[in-house]
Amino acid sequence: MYSEKQNEIVNIIEKFANSGWDLIDVFAKTWLKDKFASDNSINKNLMDVIAKADKECGNCGCEYDPLYKKVLQSDIILSI
Repeated sequence: MYSEKQNEIVNIIEKFANSGWDLIDVFAKTWLKDKFASDNSINKNLMDVIAKADKECGNCGCEYDPLYKKVLQSDIILSI
């Protein structure tokens, strides 16, 4: 159903959804639930939140740091 790259991005978003960090987990869960909806604001909201998370915490050394950047450098979210 998904390409390998799409699967990778979905897996990252699932990781964000289970992070326990309010900034990102709620939006990630919403995106996972509604990723096939025609409402592009869901995609934009998630990308905005990931950018904010990267800005606030993207260099702290945690496992999420490279994941924020990987998603932000990808246009996969907008094409799923």
